Amino acid sequence: MKFTSPIPLPVERSLIRLGKAMSLARRRRHFTQADIAERIGASTQTVRRMEAGHPGTALVHLARALQVLGELDTFNRLLETPSDTIGLILMDERVPQRIRKSRKYPTAGGL
Repeated sequence: MKFTSPIPLPVERSLIRLGKAMSLARRRRHFTQADIAERIGASTQTVRRMEAGHPGTALVHLARALQVLGELDTFNRLLETPSDTIGLILMDERVPQRIRKSRKYPTAGGL
């Protein structure tokens, strides 16, 4: 039997919020669930589950739906390294206090 850990509440809420946003974006563009399903190569049930925030929805369906809705750039910007504040803070903590020249290769003084 496969053991799966429970989904943390903040993650579950984010999935539901994302699903609602995708549903609203779809309806604003006057697409039916069947239209989106056909364009992303999935079933209408998959689109329903995605819009409901179901955690088992394949990431490829989400990405393709965002492409159809014209929002794929948003997906691409999720973890851009220049705006990864946590990663930048961790990198800054590892910057050495001093930089010393290597003693292996002393300069000869001449060119």
